[in-house]
Amino acid sequence: MAEAHQAVAFQFTVTPDGIDLRLSHEALKQIYLSGLHSWKKKFIRFKNGVITGVYPASPSSWLIVVVGVMSTMYAKIDPSLGIIAKINRTLDTTGYMSSQTKNIVSGVLFGTGLWVALIITMRYSLKVLLSYHGWMFAEHGKMSRATRIWMCMVKIFSGRKPMLYSFQTSLPRLPVPAVKDTVNRYLESVRPLMKDEDFKRMTALAQDFAVNLGPRLQWYLKLKSWWATNYVSDWWEEYVYLRGRGPLMVNSNYYAMDLLYVIPTHLQAARAGNGIHAILLYRHKLDREEIKPILLLGSTVPLCSAQWERMFNTCRIPGEETDTIQHLRDSKHIVVFHKGRYFKVWLYHDGRLLKPREIEQQIQRILDDPSEPQAGEAKLAALTAGERVPWAKCRQAYFGRGKNKQSLDAVEKAAFFVTLDETEQGYREEDPDASMDSYAKSLLHGRCSDRWFDKSFTFIVFKNGKMGMNAEHSWADAPVVGHLWEYVMSTDCFQLGYAEDGHCKGDTNPNIPYPTRLQWDIPEECQDVIETSLNTANILASDVDFHSFPFHAFGKGLIKKCRTSPDAFVQLALQLAHYKDMGKFCLTYEASMTRLFREGRTETVRSCSSESCNFVLAMVDPTQTVKQKLRLFKIASEKHQHLYRLAMTGSGIDRHLFCLYVVSKYLAVDSPFLKEVLSEPWRLSTSQTPQQQVELFDLERNPEYVSSGGGFGPVADDGYGVSYILVGENLISFHISSKFSSPETDSHRFGKHLKQAMNDIMALFGFSSNSRKEFH
Repeated sequence: MAEAHQAVAFQFTVTPDGIDLRLSHEALKQIYLSGLHSWKKKFIRFKNGVITGVYPASPSSWLIVVVGVMSTMYAKIDPSLGIIAKINRTLDTTGYMSSQTKNIVSGVLFGTGLWVALIITMRYSLKVLLSYHGWMFAEHGKMSRATRIWMCMVKIFSGRKPMLYSFQTSLPRLPVPAVKDTVNRYLESVRPLMKDEDFKRMTALAQDFAVNLGPRLQWYLKLKSWWATNYVSDWWEEYVYLRGRGPLMVNSNYYAMDLLYVIPTHLQAARAGNGIHAILLYRHKLDREEIKPILLLGSTVPLCSAQWERMFNTCRIPGEETDTIQHLRDSKHIVVFHKGRYFKVWLYHDGRLLKPREIEQQIQRILDDPSEPQAGEAKLAALTAGERVPWAKCRQAYFGRGKNKQSLDAVEKAAFFVTLDETEQGYREEDPDASMDSYAKSLLHGRCSDRWFDKSFTFIVFKNGKMGMNAEHSWADAPVVGHLWEYVMSTDCFQLGYAEDGHCKGDTNPNIPYPTRLQWDIPEECQDVIETSLNTANILASDVDFHSFPFHAFGKGLIKKCRTSPDAFVQLALQLAHYKDMGKFCLTYEASMTRLFREGRTETVRSCSSESCNFVLAMVDPTQTVKQKLRLFKIASEKHQHLYRLAMTGSGIDRHLFCLYVVSKYLAVDSPFLKEVLSEPWRLSTSQTPQQQVELFDLERNPEYVSSGGGFGPVADDGYGVSYILVGENLISFHISSKFSSPETDSHRFGKHLKQAMNDIMALFGFSSNSRKEFH
């Protein structure tokens, strides 16, 4: 075992002549290179901290300001209105400086102060400008002169070449809406869902809350909004995610799929090699803050980038009452799971990142390893799939010392987790429905013991070369993971590529030490807990009814021809499909983002409105004309867009009510209104996965390189979870989940209703199936 000897930096033996010391030059070299790598990262972090700290100015602008001040001083002009003279007199008391030195120091100090003042002024001005959201409510395609002037001002104060976190200190804080406004919007949202008597009772509760308890709770919330960076996000993370005691699998974690039609190589190790290397390239860019911040409105308005901070080297740690998030600044290894065994794989050799072919070599070594799992090892990850309390107690009792602690640390402190799945997955043309459904379920829960659901994300590579990702939800929302995933897929296919034989490009390196098997000593008591968690997870997983399918009839290109929002179109189709499926309306959740504000996460758009209900009822009424239906569609679509814009600009309903409820719990006061509002089930939970880096794929030249998007499990036991992605101009991918145990739901039935609803609404605009083909 040569690699075992290389791992030891020095050896010694005691002889009669003294101590015989033998150094391993290879090990010392690796230690030196590792230290060099760490210091490089520290220097880069320091440099980026300085650049981000002075943004929207630049470090070089300090020199320009100081030189300008010194030049005016030598020209006998005082730009400081006497401040430089005061600094000079103060320095004069020291008695250590010559007159010329005092002048120079005074000028430099004043110039530095002026530079800092200019930075603060620019930041505050930018924050004030970004607090304006009137541009979002303007009619699509029409921009007022005031908005154009505002855009120019934002660009002037935004500086040049921003880094990932450059705009963080310039983003406005999330505003706290007025209690009466939130209550009125809530009542408007539930009006179509309640009978007259129920609505009258709820109105009385709401009005009483708005007048009596609401203002008291609002005072505390206002106080928090002045003190904290964001009045919602920390409570949302803690109470919605970390304090949840149920399984993460299915209930919280979500997944991302590979390209729909393309598998660039069928070699599992090769796909893993390129995929892991692409992920690490993204991490390298993230560490250097070279990822460009996402900008809206023609690259003008920045979104918050805070969620990127915990993407890598992160793990959720179970606790009996609440979980915590463990995040490390760096990690130099990953942990790979295959056939019930865990392997630690170092990511660096000779002070550099492993190349794709070298990673493929390491993965192939794992695939070829004939060793068997140790007792309890094969199903160990089921602990992360089951209830949180048993996992927390088991972790404390059996993983706090010895080899178990060392191996668990390796997993939890890894850059990310990798699963080499033994199944073949992906879209099959001969059986598209079954293949996509199986693929979705595999990514969502797998065998319940082959993904580490606590890690920030698990990278999954299947036997046939298909890949995917399962992500934990507490640290970030889906668009952030989606940004990483888009980069990985495009880098894998268009930058790294594969050799003709399907292997990664480049050469193997026999000098790289083999992956290390993690060692476990799992007692029978712990194995019993593992079996219990696995049984819980299996019951949950087997109950998930999933239907994932690509919708080819038309895409956002044709929808935009109808002069309507693609998201509003899909949401109204979902309302129509649900009504046809259930025969009734329900409270509907659509995820919107609040990242226009610092540390913003999500807000709820209540998509089921009185306007959408009127449109749906007209669609199922044969007496209504096409003209009447089209008029109601446009009203409902405009209403939906308005609700979405309100949510994005901090005037949503649910996060405000949630925070008021948290305050009421801290104050130990009971609110019948808040209690009832927060207990209402979301029987239709929806989310659009945005495409954020369209330029990476160039679908006009590579039309087959379309994404499948991703999905999540059902939120309510008797409801549906629907995720969708608008890919290019001609494709929409849907992911529908529900539970077999509910007699009311059927994902495939809902999928049929959804396809029909999409086609029925498009038919209102006069686009037949033939005209759609011509558009394609």
